[in-house]
This record gives sequence, structure tokens and C-alpha cells, in this order.
Amino acid sequence: MSRRRKAEKRPVEPDHKYGNVEVTKFIRKVMLDGKKSLAAKIVYEAIEKFSERVNATGNELEAFLKAIENATPHVEVKSRRIGGATYQVPIEINPKRKLSLAMKWVIGFAKKKSGRSMIDGLAQELQDCYNLQGASIKKRDEVHRMAEANKAFAHYKW
Repeated sequence: MSRRRKAEKRPVEPDHKYGNVEVTKFIRKVMLDGKKSLAAKIVYEAIEKFSERVNATGNELEAFLKAIENATPHVEVKSRRIGGATYQVPIEINPKRKLSLAMKWVIGFAKKKSGRSMIDGLAQELQDCYNLQGASIKKRDEVHRMAEANKAFAHYKW
């Protein structure tokens, strides 16, 4: 890791359909082997299916952002080794990492849904997140429970 300077963050272009940066980030996370147009097609069709299921036609973008926000964790635990013992220390998460974790969980659990296309799995997982149920919400709650259980070690964070 270089100690000379911090890497500069490049701005993310908004997507073409909704004009939103978060959708672009989501498309990039779905993308495999550099096939961005295929990833965009999958994400746009999944968002359309999802918005039909939750009756948010016209407000597709708002419904998508609400689903991602529902899956977003606020704290996480990091391992810290202190005096021969390893503690799980709860730490507040950087907003960029929050969004990244939520998207990663939604996409990961959508891929695990067997017997479905990626479009259907993604639409289903987004619907579950929108309704505060499903695997991504369970994962978020599990992370929050871990942080709550280990809040006695919060003074070890730095």
C-alpha cells in the first residue's frame, strides 16, 4: 500500500435511463467479465419487474432506492487483537461502504436464488428488501445484533 498520497476518487457518471449514480454503481456490481450492457439490461428489467410487484409504477427509482436503503447496515464489527485476545469491536460504517455492502448483499442473495433467472432473482430480492423481509434484511439484522452484543468493547475502536 502506497504511503505517498491518497488515491483520488473519480466521479461516477449517472446512468442513462434514470440519471442516478446509485443505479450506475449497482449495474457495475452486477457486471461480470466487462459485459456492462448485459448487466444494465438485467438491472433495468429487474427494477421494472420489482416496481410492478410493489405497485410503484412511475416511481421506480424511488422504490429501488428505498429497497437498497432498507438493506443498508449502520454499524459493523471488526476484529481487534488486544493483549492476546481478539475482540469484535462495533464500528460505524462510512456511507460509501454502507451502500456498497447493501448492494453486494442484495446481488449475492439474488444469485443464490436457484431455478430463476438473474432478473427474477434480483426483482424478488429487491421486493423483499422493500417489504423489510428476506435474506438481505436478515443479514443486516444479524450484523446489527453482533454489534449490539459487543458494544461493551466499543472503547477499543480507533
